[in-house]
Amino acid sequence: MRDRGIERVVTTPPPAPGFIGEGHTAVSVVDPREFARNDPFIVLMDDRIDLEPGRPAGGAHPHGGFETVTFVVEGELRDRDEGTLKTGDVLWMTAGSGVIHNENVVPLGKSRILQLWLTLTRSARWSAPRFAHIARDAAPVRREPGVEARVYSGSSGSLRATTHNYVPVTLVDVHLQPGAELAQELPDSYNGFLYVLDGAVSVGADRTRLAAGQVGWLADADANASSVSTVRITGREDGARLVLYAGERQQVPIVQHGPFVGESRADIIRLSQLYTTGKMPRISELARKSTPGGAPNEMVEAASADRN
Repeated sequence: MRDRGIERVVTTPPPAPGFIGEGHTAVSVVDPREFARNDPFIVLMDDRIDLEPGRPAGGAHPHGGFETVTFVVEGELRDRDEGTLKTGDVLWMTAGSGVIHNENVVPLGKSRILQLWLTLTRSARWSAPRFAHIARDAAPVRREPGVEARVYSGSSGSLRATTHNYVPVTLVDVHLQPGAELAQELPDSYNGFLYVLDGAVSVGADRTRLAAGQVGWLADADANASSVSTVRITGREDGARLVLYAGERQQVPIVQHGPFVGESRADIIRLSQLYTTGKMPRISELARKSTPGGAPNEMVEAASADRN
C-alpha cells in the first residue's frame, strides 16, 4: 500500500489572550483564511482555560451552516443543557440551519479544549441542528505494542466508530511509546493533518519530524475514492500524543462571517436575521425534546425553524 507523508509543516504561534478574558489563552491551529487549501476543515482552536471556580466560560452564542467538534484534552466542563464533558470526551454538534448553544458553561478547574469547525456537505448545509456526546470510554480503542489509538470518528485498523457524519471524517487520539508505530489507512480523497500535543513523531518514508505544537498536513494523493494509502507515524525518543483529523474534501467554496458559514452573502444575512429576530432554536430546547427516559447526552435532533 502506498505511503502518504507530510507535505507541509506549520508551527503554531504561542498562546494568545482568548475571548473569555483573563484565564483564557488560545492557539490558532487551522487558519480559516486558508479553507480552500484545508477543506473540509475551517478552524481549529486550542483553548487553555484556567478560571476561578464558578466563573462561566463565555455565554450563549449562535452558529449556523457547519459543525463544531469539541474535544476535551484535559479537565471538565459542565453545561446545563449539553451535560458534563470530561477529559477525553467529544461533543459533536451540527449547527446546520442555526442554533444557540453554550448557554451555561462552567469549567471545573483547569482545562484544555480543541474545537474544530467542520464544513457540511452542500446537501446537509441547512440540516436540523443536533448534538452528540461521545464519552471517552465509549470510543473504540486500537491497542498494539506501544500504541493506543482512540477512534472518535471513522476507523483505525479493524475498529470503526459509530459517529454519524455528514462529511466523512476520521478523528483519532493517538498515544505512542518511543519507537512504536501506528499505520493509519486513509482514502486518498481525504485531506488531513496531525496536531502534536506532546513529544515528537516521525511521519512517512522520509521520516518528517513533528514536535509538540506543530501541524503536519498530509501530502495530496490521487483523489480517487477507491484508492487507499497509509500514514505511518512513529513515536520519537520520548514518545508522543497527537490528534489525527482527516476528511473528504467538499470542494464547495464557503463564506464565513463571525459564527456563521454559508455559500453566499445571502446565507449569512438570513442566519443573522434568524438570530436577531429570536427565531433561532436553542440547544436547551433540543435537549428538552430528547426521548423521555433516554440516556443523558445522547444525540438529539429537532426540526429547524427555517430549512431550505
